[in-house]
Amino acid sequence: MDQIQLRNRLLVASGMWREAVAEPLPKMPPGDPAAQIQQFELRLVDRLWEMATPETAREIADRTWDLVHDRPDSDPVKQRVVECHEALARMTHLGD
Repeated sequence: MDQIQLRNRLLVASGMWREAVAEPLPKMPPGDPAAQIQQFELRLVDRLWEMATPETAREIADRTWDLVHDRPDSDPVKQRVVECHEALARMTHLGD
């Protein structure tokens, strides 16, 4: 993955974190930048999912999909988003 893609992913995820979570960005352990960004995105998806209510589930689903819509199905963050969407759909019957 090139540096521009990594930077863009970080910008999108950090902006979403600031808007939705309203807490300081989490500290990430040293390591490979791609792995760090992926872990941050997974943490973001989990936090958004934890915050979801029946009233906000559709918005959370839209936000998390914006994060991963153009990624391959094998992407771990996309897989987590799909899992969350299934839970959000059960919460609010989005599939009806």
